Amino acid sequence: MKQILIALLMAMPMLASAQDNTWERTEQEPVSKQNKDAKYLVENAVPVIDGKVCWKTTIQAPGKSAQQIYDILLAQMEKMTQEPNQEKNSVVALKDAEKHEIGAVYHEWLVFKKAALSLDQTIFNYQIIVDCADGKADVRLTRITYDYDVERDPIRYVAEQWITDKYCVNKKHTKLLPLSGKFRRKTIDRKDFIFNKFNTLLNDQK
Repeated sequence: MKQILIALLMAMPMLASAQDNTWERTEQEPVSKQNKDAKYLVENAVPVIDGKVCWKTTIQAPGKSAQQIYDILLAQMEKMTQEPNQEKNSVVALKDAEKHEIGAVYHEWLVFKKAALSLDQTIFNYQIIVDCADGKADVRLTRITYDYDVERDPIRYVAEQWITDKYCVNKKHTKLLPLSGKFRRKTIDRKDFIFNKFNTLLNDQK
């Protein structure tokens, strides 16, 4: 009996140690986290149509005429040219009230990182084309280029050779490349903001 008790007492520290190690391993295992870039890696995140990067959307506006939609979006697109991030040459170049078509060219600053002694940003050049009809608006954002590092060593990037999967995503399609990736993120975020703003304006119940 005494020998059995001694054997059990000798085994207890080993059991405790094993339990502690198991618990530590569990705590130290990496926690599975959603890829922060998942939104920017999905299929067709940067669509290419006829060789050009082009985002298209149809915004439904039930109960509104083509003229009403035209007036609302024209006012917003003109307002955009006056925003603080815009260069002076941003302009609504096409205003066809008869066909209810609008076309604008924007040259705006996208800021990647802003700190006390450094500012990382680019000029984002793009076009928005809108075709209005009763109850809806077809919107395109396309012809995208970037003017980067304009104050030191200017370089122009073309979207088709910069933010598309071929040039911006790793081979496993799990990560964005460091430099071009920041352009892709900011461009998609800006596109989403503009499209969502148009949708809100056309569906405002006030």
